[in-house]
Amino acid sequence: MASNPRHLIAGPRFVCRSCTQRAATQNRRSFATAAASNPDIYDVVCVGGGPAGLSLLAALRSNPTTSRLRVALVEAQDLSKTRNWTLPADRFSNRCSSLTPTSAQYLNSIGAWSHMKRERIQVYQEMQVWDGVTDARIEFDWTPDSVTSGGKTIAYMCENLNLTSGLLKRLEELGGVSVFDAAKVQDITLGEETEELDLSQWPVVHLEALSAPSRTSRVAAGLPGKYSTLVWSTTPANAALLKSLAPKDFIALVNAAFRLSPVDVKFMHTTSSGQDEELQWRLDHTPVDVAAIPQTAVGVQEGTIASFPLKLRHADTYIGERVALIGDAAHTIHPLAGQGLNSGQGDVQSLAKTIEYAVAHGQDIGSSLSLETYNSERYAANHVLLGVCDKLHKLYSVESGPLVHLRSLGLNAVNAVGPLKKFIMDQAAGSGARFI
Repeated sequence: MASNPRHLIAGPRFVCRSCTQRAATQNRRSFATAAASNPDIYDVVCVGGGPAGLSLLAALRSNPTTSRLRVALVEAQDLSKTRNWTLPADRFSNRCSSLTPTSAQYLNSIGAWSHMKRERIQVYQEMQVWDGVTDARIEFDWTPDSVTSGGKTIAYMCENLNLTSGLLKRLEELGGVSVFDAAKVQDITLGEETEELDLSQWPVVHLEALSAPSRTSRVAAGLPGKYSTLVWSTTPANAALLKSLAPKDFIALVNAAFRLSPVDVKFMHTTSSGQDEELQWRLDHTPVDVAAIPQTAVGVQEGTIASFPLKLRHADTYIGERVALIGDAAHTIHPLAGQGLNSGQGDVQSLAKTIEYAVAHGQDIGSSLSLETYNSERYAANHVLLGVCDKLHKLYSVESGPLVHLRSLGLNAVNAVGPLKKFIMDQAAGSGARFI
């Protein structure tokens, strides 16, 4: 491994460790300013080039109040691939997220939305949630009254690479961001006092250059055209089986999960092949309401079946002296509600607003006092969301007993109460009342 250490100093401001807590620089790229002498002094150093980190930098650079801050991005991956990302119209990335209208509006306000490939973003206005054991369900769709009042969209289904590519293009358009990609953060320490400069209160980010890089719940959501993206939460053993199946048998299990009983689906997980024939036989003896389930899957894009470990984590605090956590560095959530990325965007909005206030009032933006507003605002909101999603995940992991009938009764009751359904839809769309 080649080694070429660099030192970035977060000036009398703070280090923002967003999206990942470890990052890794091959060489330095600047979208605008010329290279400064080593060590480099910045107001904000953002570690992690995911959606949250890139959105924060775009927000700071696009705001007249904070645009004069000197900012840098440190990212472990080669960002040139992300910036130039493109796929044919009939091919999609397997990492997709639903963006609420609130998140989409914020991305538009910082100038990133126009840089995304809009033809690859799918709007949806309806959503169904049902119990796989009893078939109790809630059907969410906007009523005519809500449509005329402006509530037309529940969310936008978007590939993560489409989002990050658009954000990188927006940063390039704005300029003024020093980018250190393909870089590993060795550590972050306080600096030393010298005759020329007192760095004892400034975090110093030590970078090491890497060798050149080479260039059981189911959620189905639509992509443009006759395509869908599927998230299947299951056990590690079942995930390994799904990845090992031939395409026709994998498709058979996907269709079976929406059409057969849990007992039948569990049996189909016990064999290493033959699921296609098994499904055909069982469908001949199973009544199916085709209007109440997704359309039959007929194929799967090669190379897109992958597994990702589910984690539920929440940092004890989002801030420290000259450190702020946002996005996945602060919290990770089960994909049950599709709110992980939107929570990160909420962090960005809050932290950018906090920094703007500190700059406008001449405060030290890296002090705990300045950052406390962000911490108090976002920690409680995210804690509630994580708690609710975790309890729902545990509730729907039960497949038998009185709890199944109670939750089904609850689903049917909610489905019958229009105002309550509208309240839930407003929350899902990010436009509901705030209680935290």
